[in-house]
Amino acid sequence: MNASVKRLLYALLVLMSLVCAGSLGYYIVGHGRWTLADCAYMTVITLSTVGFQELSKMNEVPGARPITIALIVSGVGTLAYVQGNLTALLVEGVIGQALRRSRMRKQVENLKDHVVVAGAGATGRHVIEELYATKTPFVVIDTNMAHLNKISEEITEGKLLYVHGDATDDHTLIAANIVAAKGVVAALTHDKDNLFVTLSVRSLNARARIVAKIIDDHSGPKMLKAGATSTVNPTMIGGRRMVSELIRPEVTEFMDQMLRDKDKALRLSEVVVREGSKFAGVQLKDAPIRRETRLLVVAVRGVDRKFTYNPEPDMVIEAGTTLIVLGEAEAVNRLQKIVDGEE
Repeated sequence: MNASVKRLLYALLVLMSLVCAGSLGYYIVGHGRWTLADCAYMTVITLSTVGFQELSKMNEVPGARPITIALIVSGVGTLAYVQGNLTALLVEGVIGQALRRSRMRKQVENLKDHVVVAGAGATGRHVIEELYATKTPFVVIDTNMAHLNKISEEITEGKLLYVHGDATDDHTLIAANIVAAKGVVAALTHDKDNLFVTLSVRSLNARARIVAKIIDDHSGPKMLKAGATSTVNPTMIGGRRMVSELIRPEVTEFMDQMLRDKDKALRLSEVVVREGSKFAGVQLKDAPIRRETRLLVVAVRGVDRKFTYNPEPDMVIEAGTTLIVLGEAEAVNRLQKIVDGEE
């Protein structure tokens, strides 16, 4: 329960306790002279400091006016406490949410080369976990507000950037700054919805890399024709993982521990050597990759798009080459900056 709500409920409990205590006090000292309803009425108008009139012949009842004085003194502070907590709840709830939405909208508008995750369901949740672990900027789109709040609290420590809406709607995609995005994950429940998202994204951003989830294998070719860069079938991946657990248990455990280490975030990643980089034309052994970042180069993809696994130290790095490295996510980001000449 929200802390503001708890404080308000506590204040209301104190107020109700005063009402009950005052009503019973008047009833007891009056020895049945006044009805319980009259006593409750007297208590309420006293606590509120309205004080229309006293109960009949109150001056003849010993202890009645001392109770009134005590209620006035305690009631002023209690009502102020209730009103303060009610105001805080309204500010944090209505105004606070409006401010958070405005701040989030500005943050999304300022993003560049981020990833848009369409759908925060079972698949989308794991996508979000990986993006957050690798410190990749991203925005999530989903129609379930409660689901978004839960993911924000459990995964991103309240830092989740999201757009509450339908990912198949162009206006929602634009609100997620799709024009400036470098990639999109279409992870909605149904293939037809992911197909629609793919078509919309491709029409809004021709350069974005689109990875679409498919349930039916026959949907794959259609998704690619619609503009998807690649497709992923979670069922197929799950089946392959089960086989790996059976015949390669040690390798599977190694990969699991590598992915689950939240402190280091070890990953297999890629670094592109662009034209004009100081790494271009340099032998792999002379590039300060290991010395500067402690990354391990496990493969190289040349300009001919062929992979060279476990490359030799004297291999020459050409412009357009992609280095496949193993190490911490932060080190990968730093190596890319070094390669690009930003460090």
